[in-house]
Amino acid sequence: MFDKVLIANRGEIALRIQRACKELGIKTVAVHSTADANAMHVRLADESVCIGPPPASGSYLNIPALIAACEITGADAVHPGYGFLSENARFVEILESHTNDDHKITFIGPTSEHIRLMGDKIQAKETAKKLGIPVVPGSEGAVTNDTDALKVAREIGFPVLVKAAAGGGGRGMKVAKTEADLPIALATARSEAKSAFGDDALYMEKYLTKPRHIEIQVLGDGQGNAIHLGERDCSLQRRHQKIWEEAPSAALNASQRAEIGAVVAKAIGDMGYRGVGTVEFLYEDGEFYFIEMNTRLQVEHPVTEMITGIDLVIEQLHVAAGDPLRIRQEDVRFQGHAVECRINAENPETFMPSPGRITYFHPPGGLGVRVDSAVYAGYSIPPFYDSLIGKLIVHGNNRNECLLRLRRALSEFVIDGIETTIPLFKQLVDEPAIQDAIYDIHWLENHLGKE
Repeated sequence: MFDKVLIANRGEIALRIQRACKELGIKTVAVHSTADANAMHVRLADESVCIGPPPASGSYLNIPALIAACEITGADAVHPGYGFLSENARFVEILESHTNDDHKITFIGPTSEHIRLMGDKIQAKETAKKLGIPVVPGSEGAVTNDTDALKVAREIGFPVLVKAAAGGGGRGMKVAKTEADLPIALATARSEAKSAFGDDALYMEKYLTKPRHIEIQVLGDGQGNAIHLGERDCSLQRRHQKIWEEAPSAALNASQRAEIGAVVAKAIGDMGYRGVGTVEFLYEDGEFYFIEMNTRLQVEHPVTEMITGIDLVIEQLHVAAGDPLRIRQEDVRFQGHAVECRINAENPETFMPSPGRITYFHPPGGLGVRVDSAVYAGYSIPPFYDSLIGKLIVHGNNRNECLLRLRRALSEFVIDGIETTIPLFKQLVDEPAIQDAIYDIHWLENHLGKE
């Protein structure tokens, strides 16, 4: 096992990783920008290193500074959390190159090869097909011009979804409902893709009208062994950004879960994949359609932990250290239901960011309630980073009990001094469509548009 782990992240996920490391007796190194000097992950780490100015490009994305921090502190592993460099193949290659040096630095995650392979949406889709994972009908590779795009669209049928090959987070993604819409969708998606990712390659998929967003949590040891830990339903989204996740999905039954889970786990084992990962699908009319694989820990991983009792970060650490899987598929037991609400420092109606000083912070508690957050009373939220400031995760014996507990927990959650999305969740938990679990990926935006 590792002696010292450098956590190349900030906020609640940095604190989450610290806790797992400390439970295993591993020392931790926090890195921070000058804006995060008083952050909780810095206060609680064994050591800390300032790696640059507030903009992420000069600090949390500064690869030389992170490598230097590893060298200075003697860290023998790096955990990237999510976001920032968590799926940056070049960063992993640099760390992998240290294996021949006196100071070896292990990346706690998959290989650079697997990150690069699954980071390209076209290659990922082709790999999924070869591994027996069902995919959405679409173009064979990138579409190079509008004429080819129109031909593909006619073959798969409108509406179609135009997507950036190197995309993520909903950027470079446009819907064309008719042939007349297609040129504008292509031009807009191409421009967004070039701006966001430096790559304007596009591909196309059949646009499903009322799908659920279902993702399968996987864990592999890089030695050919892999398991799945069930699914999460992430259908409540705004602008392709998840805000509410739950496990298990009310849309699946036990046999469907076992079937798609077995397909995905076999594929991950056949890849020789190491670490945690999430294989994401659109699900409609009883069919699963692969959309992408995230080669990192997900924001919503706690709901899986709540229904399985398995600490995903601890398992990440073990397989990264070279240990074989400690859990067999038959050991995984699903208990109850869990929901996660992403608490953002945003206006709950306009979703404008709300940085500033927190004057009062009172998280909810009680049986089945977990709050993952790194903020505190007196902490000033900087304006430079993502607006996520915490996650409220609630578990119950069944979905109804979970929602009742969530309502109670939301009523206890107090954050003063800034605006947050807590009022939005107080409203959503009482919506009949959510209580009856009859929503799809378009429901939330349609609901917000009606207000």
